[in-house]
Amino acid sequence: MHNIAAIWQREMKAYFVSPIAYVILTLWMLLSGVLFYTILTDVIENTRMQGQFGPGAQPIDVPGIVSRGFLGTMSVILLFMIPMITMGLFAEEKKRGTMELLLTTPVGNVQALMGKYLASLTFLIIMFATTVLTVSPLFVYGDPEAKPMLGIYLGLFLYGAALLAIGVFISTLTENQIISASLTFAVSLILWFIEAASRGAEGLWKEVLSYLSVIGHLDDFIKGVVDTTHVIYYLSFTLIGLFLAYRSLESLRWRS
Repeated sequence: MHNIAAIWQREMKAYFVSPIAYVILTLWMLLSGVLFYTILTDVIENTRMQGQFGPGAQPIDVPGIVSRGFLGTMSVILLFMIPMITMGLFAEEKKRGTMELLLTTPVGNVQALMGKYLASLTFLIIMFATTVLTVSPLFVYGDPEAKPMLGIYLGLFLYGAALLAIGVFISTLTENQIISASLTFAVSLILWFIEAASRGAEGLWKEVLSYLSVIGHLDDFIKGVVDTTHVIYYLSFTLIGLFLAYRSLESLRWRS
């Protein structure tokens, strides 16, 4: 555990010593702010239009609609942010020539892998924490239900953790950060678009594609429903990504 903590601390310092952390956080906060404002103004405008039909019009849950729309759409932005988080975890080690040193130390592949992955996961949590400021007006001027919103955050966290695991694996395959980021984005996008492909399929293929869709399992979370089936899917996806990364590191140790 001490070695994992040491690598985690080293990676967190690497994030914030370089400009990458500040670029990611700035883009994330800017995009989330614009997105929140756009969704909020659209919902308020629709509420005003509905109010013109008189007192018999059905009331609109503005905080609930805004929070679901905002947090749900953040899954798209994560497709672009996560490759930037994971691209240098192992690729930079290869580029600097320190990968062999890392793999031949008593740290071990598992500890090195978990230290770096936990650092990327911590950075993801920091990103989510900034969105609390973005949605805070909903609590100041409205009364949204906290439990559905927490369910959405849980879904986004599991979704992000799964994509991070894939990014870590791809980072072990190359020493070029741009290639690592591009491949991670491409793979994540393919997994994201499987949902669209499943709609045109039939029978067994439809079921298989629907289950493999990384975004399809997020739908219930966005509705505020926490289903253990979706939790197991994302945890399994994460473990597979980390296992592939471990096997990749093992092959590097063997070749070195």
